[in-house]
Amino acid sequence: MYQLSFNIKTPDGVKTLSQQEFINEYWQKKPALIKSGFADFVDPISPDELAGLAMEECIESRLISNHNNEWQAHHGPFEDFELLTQKNSTLLVQAVDHWHPEAAELIEPFRFIPNWRIDDLMISFSTPDGGVGPHLDQYDVFIIQGQGKRHWRVGESKQTFNEVIPCKDLLQIDGFDACIDEVLEPGDILYIPPGCPHEGYAVENAMNYSVGFRAPNQRELLSSFSDYLIDNDSGNTRYSDPALQLRNNPGEFLANEVADVKQQMLDALNNNQDFNLWLLQSLSEAKHDLDLAPIEDEYEPSYVLELLNQDIEIHRLGGLRCFYLSTESNVLFAVNGDVLTLPLSCLSWVETLCQNITVTSDQIKSSTTCSHFMQNFTNLLNEGYWYFD
Repeated sequence: MYQLSFNIKTPDGVKTLSQQEFINEYWQKKPALIKSGFADFVDPISPDELAGLAMEECIESRLISNHNNEWQAHHGPFEDFELLTQKNSTLLVQAVDHWHPEAAELIEPFRFIPNWRIDDLMISFSTPDGGVGPHLDQYDVFIIQGQGKRHWRVGESKQTFNEVIPCKDLLQIDGFDACIDEVLEPGDILYIPPGCPHEGYAVENAMNYSVGFRAPNQRELLSSFSDYLIDNDSGNTRYSDPALQLRNNPGEFLANEVADVKQQMLDALNNNQDFNLWLLQSLSEAKHDLDLAPIEDEYEPSYVLELLNQDIEIHRLGGLRCFYLSTESNVLFAVNGDVLTLPLSCLSWVETLCQNITVTSDQIKSSTTCSHFMQNFTNLLNEGYWYFD
């Protein structure tokens, strides 16, 4: 397991922070260079393995090159890698944590940020001078330097930028002032908040690992909530005006009518049952395919009980999004777009499954006397979301 140390490089030297101190001083505030954040770092995946993933139909990948200031962006899957030239090229593969268990372990040290905010692990391999150009991301990201070296420039968000499109499917900015200008070595980590400009170019063949975070905007949230209401035939209360006011001009829309329409919409949002179920369902859905293996013979609760009485490990599927909301009356357990409504007596095993990517039979054995646990955990196993070693 990787151990993350917040050794922040400052003009006065290197200072080591706790997780809370890092959040207080840097999270969503300013970029940071974490020197030797992972000591003695060893890459969990090879460039050849990464290229193999980029050949798969179900895995999102891109190859970006810049020769003679002519940018090109190509989308996978790739049949060969002729476009990955000896210089000025970068291969990027999205959601590698869904497909490569060893690489997925890189996400675990960052779970001091809640599960629902974590998105995925993107991995890139670059040849010398390879990169994607200066750009902005509208989400937080930790970029871990793997093998090789990469020269990074990062700026603060309080700048004005002009966007440029050097080629289709590639958005850049035309330049920025940097507050970090460093060559990263294996185990170094960059933290970049939303809206901070950055660019990185490989000094030599280099691997980089980006742990990204979800940050839905208002439009996405409202659209998703509207879809939920439609799918569940909810939000059917119609506008009414029993105290209608007369007016001189029938074309006038009164301020109190505007407020009434707004309140009608807010009433839908304030319906806790609808809102909570939608929120957990929406945010737990995977944006990318999961490596779900078909189960030939479904488990029965009795057989699961036999297995849990042995010394055995249970693993959570890579990239699976799961979290819970505890209310006064129940526990809402969200797993990949499904929400289980469970009694409060189930809270302890839900907490265990959400907190650990691997659990032992001893950790959940005490829950086997609960019929809710046995049935729901068996269903989760049959879906392939958890699996026995």
